[in-house]
Amino acid sequence: MLDKIVIANRGEIALRILRACREMGIKTVAVHSTADTNLKHVLLADETVCIGPPASADSYLDMPAIISAAEVTDAVAIHPGYGFLSENADFAERVESSGFTFIGPKADAIRLMGDKVSAIRAMKAAGVPCVPGSDGPLGEDGDENLRLARNIGYPIIIKASGGGGGRGMRVVHAEASLLAAITVTKAEARSAFGNDTVYMEKFLEHPRHVEFQILADGQGNAVHLGERDCSMQRRHQKVIEEAPAPGITEEQRNRIGKRCVNACLEIGYRSAGTFEFLYENGEFYFIEMNTRLQVEHPVTEMITGIDIVREQLQIAAGMPLSFTQDDVRFQGHAIECRINAEDPKTFMPSPGLITLAHAPGGPGIRMDSHIYSGYRVPPFYDSMIGKLIAHGYNRDAAFGRMRNALNEIVIEGIRTNVPLHREIFQHAAFQAGGTDIHYLEKRLGLA
Repeated sequence: MLDKIVIANRGEIALRILRACREMGIKTVAVHSTADTNLKHVLLADETVCIGPPASADSYLDMPAIISAAEVTDAVAIHPGYGFLSENADFAERVESSGFTFIGPKADAIRLMGDKVSAIRAMKAAGVPCVPGSDGPLGEDGDENLRLARNIGYPIIIKASGGGGGRGMRVVHAEASLLAAITVTKAEARSAFGNDTVYMEKFLEHPRHVEFQILADGQGNAVHLGERDCSMQRRHQKVIEEAPAPGITEEQRNRIGKRCVNACLEIGYRSAGTFEFLYENGEFYFIEMNTRLQVEHPVTEMITGIDIVREQLQIAAGMPLSFTQDDVRFQGHAIECRINAEDPKTFMPSPGLITLAHAPGGPGIRMDSHIYSGYRVPPFYDSMIGKLIAHGYNRDAAFGRMRNALNEIVIEGIRTNVPLHREIFQHAAFQAGGTDIHYLEKRLGLA
């Protein structure tokens, strides 16, 4: 087993990784910026290394600084968490070439799945259903691009191959707008991602966002842990996630899950990963694979009893998966609310001093958060300050427990989006299940 690792992240996910390491007897090194000296995991880690000033580019995105921290502390591996450098193939490569273990996929797999065009080609080859599209990057021939769009059928969407997080996308409803949209999206992609490759897909107008969690050990073993529904979104950012996804049958779960597992085996994938799909009219359409731990992994852990971070650490240590697909059992329903330091109406970030913090409790309640009374939320990073998870024997029970938890949670001194979550749980459409990815923005009057 790995005896000491560097946690190359911050906030709740860094604390989540530290706790898993503590359970397994692994020593931890917390790297942090000057703004994060008082983070909970920094205070709890076996060793700490300050790697730079508050700006992410000068600290959490500074590859040499993170690798140097591993060198000076005699660590043997680096866990990137999510965000920051977690899906940076160059970082994974540099970690491995420096003699350390990257707790995640191999660089080649990150590179393959990080480019949307190559990812779609790989998925089609593995039999994973994909959105009808151009089947490759768009060229400079305007007539050919117009022909492709006619064959696919409007509306279509132009996407940047290197995009992500909702950036580098443009919907086109009529042929007259197509060529200009391609030109603008290419320019935006070049500026944002340093890669102006774009491709074309059918635009699904009322899809849900359903994703499958997988684990693979790179030794010929892979499993899926079922699906999650992440359709409650604002500006392509997830707000609430739940597992299992409402309305997905066991036959659908087994069929798509098996194809995801086969795809992992074909590309030689290792570690945790997530296949993201749009789901409409009973059909799944692959959109991308996240080659890292997901924010919403706790809902899967709650319904399967499997510690995904622990499995990541064991896989990185060269151990095979500790269970098979037949061992995976789904029990009950789980739901997660992302708690953000932001105004619940304007969504403006709300950094500052937390004067009082109280986590809710009761059966089936889990709170993953790094905040505490007296902690000051810095203005330099993502506004998420925690995740509130509720588990029950069915969806109604999980909803009841989440409503209780949302009424119990106390975070004073700053604004949070807890009032928004309380409101959403009163929506009849959400209670019924199956809302599409546009529902929340329309309800809030943002679409």
